[in-house]
Amino acid sequence: MFVLAGYLVVIGCVLGGYALAGGNFGVLLHAAPHELFVIGGAATGAFLVGNSTKTIKATLRYLPTLLRGSKYTKARYLALMSLLYAVLVKARKDGMMAIEADVEKPQDSALFKKYPLIAADHHLMEFITDYLRMMVSGNLNAHEIENLMDNEIDTHHHEAAGPVHAIQAVGDALPAFGIVAAVLGVVKTMASVGASPAVLGQMIAGALVGTFLGILLAYGFVTPLAQLANQKVDESTKELQCVKATLLASVQGYAPVVALEFGRKVLYSTERPGFSELEGHVKGRKAA
Repeated sequence: MFVLAGYLVVIGCVLGGYALAGGNFGVLLHAAPHELFVIGGAATGAFLVGNSTKTIKATLRYLPTLLRGSKYTKARYLALMSLLYAVLVKARKDGMMAIEADVEKPQDSALFKKYPLIAADHHLMEFITDYLRMMVSGNLNAHEIENLMDNEIDTHHHEAAGPVHAIQAVGDALPAFGIVAAVLGVVKTMASVGASPAVLGQMIAGALVGTFLGILLAYGFVTPLAQLANQKVDESTKELQCVKATLLASVQGYAPVVALEFGRKVLYSTERPGFSELEGHVKGRKAA
């Protein structure tokens, strides 16, 4: 919603300012389709050349998600930490082998089914169950698990950043493609140098529309989208770091409620629940 609202503000302010200055919209409407074809076609071609098939598909899947708000809310983190608390309490009370069935088949586990918001995220569930499985096996120490977690989180961040870099590269290239469109317009104008000054003026104005559109699309539309995508990638990484801190604290022998505090402290302050709020939530009662 905010993305579309922001785009409307960009368009409204730019075109509104042009109208207040007495600009002629006829020139824009006449030249824009041709200039957009050159700029958009060149940017699309460069995007296809500069990225692997995997990155192209990932970017196309990722773009619609940018139009929605962030899913990483306080409610989601409360659900995540409640799930971790329930698992760790069960393991501490009945032994690590008690959660083996839950970990091996989380889709059939009554424990995981209590938290559908988390269970619906395949990647997050895989991350949680993989390391719980290692904890059940008891063959790795905390240092080894931490190193493995860091490597996986780093791989996740690098892979998730692929679409971000692809979008940013297109944004960086758009001003140059705008210049290309403008130069083509100037070439056309120079070929008609014998025409009247009024006609030449219209042709030069049309050529400059290419530069205008290239810069506007880059800094008003595509680059801000890349910045938003980068923020979403950071949020997804932060969630995995929260799980990592919680599970590692448990491996080192801390009680579940203390282990949650390790994970809580990792979260951004804007979504981080308070200590009493989290404790009350995971224990199924209102915080004092």
